[in-house]
Amino acid sequence: MSATIEKIFIAAVGGAGMQSLEEVEALAGAGLEGDRYCRGSGYWSKVDACEVTLIESEDLEQIVAATRVSVLNGEHRRNLVTRGLRLESLAGRRFRVGDAILEFDRLRPPCRYIESLTERNMTKALLEGGGICARVLHPGKIRVHDPIVIL
Repeated sequence: MSATIEKIFIAAVGGAGMQSLEEVEALAGAGLEGDRYCRGSGYWSKVDACEVTLIESEDLEQIVAATRVSVLNGEHRRNLVTRGLRLESLAGRRFRVGDAILEFDRLRPPCRYIESLTERNMTKALLEGGGICARVLHPGKIRVHDPIVIL
């Protein structure tokens, strides 16, 4: 099975609900157009911002099966939901997503702030699969169903 983008989410400002999109423009050195971290208005913008966050759909499905925590509609607060790839395997690598080229930045464990926006136990639920941060090296469109290709 090839790795793909399953869902795309952004939030216009810190604390706002996540909006599901079919496509988004990745901006080099900035993030996803319209997202709070690209605009510098995210909760962590001044201290620990990520240009783009990714999380595995397989981890989200395990959370749903093991807990009552809702994570399938953007409650995880990550931008790109992937399928078919262990995101940790991208450490130290660059990868193409749609027309954009991204680079692994770091793991993105969940924080307690997420619970104030979503529901109790969200932080604990995401501990095993909080996703990763990536930097945008080359701009371009990212669409739902786009392949993820390691470069």
